[in-house]
Amino acid sequence: MKDPVCKMDVKETSGFRSSYKGKTYVFCSASCKQNFDKKPESYTKC
Repeated sequence: MKDPVCKMDVKETSGFRSSYKGKTYVFCSASCKQNFDKKPESYTKC
């Protein structure tokens, strides 16, 4: 899986996760998760 913020490859078992519009996203770090959570529409194609 790819981190939608930094595009880094991330294992599906990553502890950094967020849900947006019914889809789960995984992140490489708390920082990427926080950036996504602030403005998820910037990182999704929804």
